Amino acid sequence: MTAKPLTAAVLLIGDEILSGRTQDVNVQAIAQYLAPFGIVLHESRTVRDEEGDIVRAVNDLRARYSYVFTTGGIGPTHDDITADAIAAAFGADISENAEALAIINRRYAGSDAEITPARRRMARIPHGASLIDNPVSGAPGFQMDNVFTLAGVPAIARGMLEDIGPRLKTGAVVHSVTIRGKGLREGDIAEGLQRLDASHSDMGFGSYPWFAPGDFGAHIVARSTDRAQLEDIVPQLVKLVADAGGTAQRLETEEDR
Repeated sequence: MTAKPLTAAVLLIGDEILSGRTQDVNVQAIAQYLAPFGIVLHESRTVRDEEGDIVRAVNDLRARYSYVFTTGGIGPTHDDITADAIAAAFGADISENAEALAIINRRYAGSDAEITPARRRMARIPHGASLIDNPVSGAPGFQMDNVFTLAGVPAIARGMLEDIGPRLKTGAVVHSVTIRGKGLREGDIAEGLQRLDASHSDMGFGSYPWFAPGDFGAHIVARSTDRAQLEDIVPQLVKLVADAGGTAQRLETEEDR
């Protein structure tokens, strides 16, 4: 029996994202990192810097998905309240963590920067959590059960993922094939794609149009944990494009390998 993919959600925390001031890139990085583990990102949610909103979102997502990744709100400023919210979500106490403080002290040792009360805030960790290494700036993230709390800065969040990888279970990896349909409109293939989807319940299908000056078309993507099944579907996708008057070309992507 083929194992099922594991699932994940990303919770983006921060008023700066909702205001449009900061553009998120963490969702893409996390999704790409998880894919080789057979962990499929099913949901991305964004909440403001409000403890009640964070608590509700964390408790909802951790009950529905194998893993939850939060980004943002673990810095030194007054609005960095994620650690307190995670503690509240789990009904845990929170206080300064000796190991986290030692890491921060070592990071600042020999520099002109002082370990201020604000910087010490980054050592406050919910009781029962395990630390996540931060190879970029030092201040650690942390894990509570199936929830991983990361920094919001993309380079730091991506660095923290390397320490998380060995902790993750592995599910069935989802592979894909992509057929480029030049001169194709989505409406031309909608019914045919629907029939394929209905007759292959263990596969996923999607169409993604593109438009450029003098050029247009749609990419058809099929996804499955079974590579052989994907190869079997390719001729049907090519025929679907050709019957609709488009020119079919199979694309080589990272997911195809």
